[in-house]
Amino acid sequence: MFKIVKTDKAPSALGHYSQAIIVNNFIFCSGQIGVEPKSGQLSEGIEKQTEQSLKNLEAVLTEAGSELKDIVKTTIYLKNISDFPKINEIYAEFLNGNRPARATVEVANLPKGALIEIEAVAVKN
Repeated sequence: MFKIVKTDKAPSALGHYSQAIIVNNFIFCSGQIGVEPKSGQLSEGIEKQTEQSLKNLEAVLTEAGSELKDIVKTTIYLKNISDFPKINEIYAEFLNGNRPARATVEVANLPKGALIEIEAVAVKN
C-alpha cells in the first residue's frame, strides 16, 4: 500500500492532499512554496521563496526517511521564467551535487501568490 507523510516542519497542505506519499521505495512530494511553516507567511522575493521551498521540501523528505540527495525528479513551477538563473543557482547549492531529472515551467499563478513551487520524487534511503 502507501504511507502518508506529515510534518509540522513544513507548511500544512492548503487543500485535500498530503505533503508526501511513500509507495514502496519512492517518495512522491507535493509541491512546496516559500511559506515559513511556523508563521504561515510567504517569504519575500524569488531568492527567499526558493530557499524556503527547498527547506520545506527537505523537511518533508526528512520526515519520510530521505534527503535532498535522494531526489530523482523535480518539477519547478515559476511565475516568471526569467527568474530561472537565480533559482537554478540556489537549487544547485541545496542539492549539493545531486542532479536529478527536472522540468521547469512558467505558470500563470501559484497558491498564495507565490513566485515558485517545487515538487519532487525521491527514493527512500
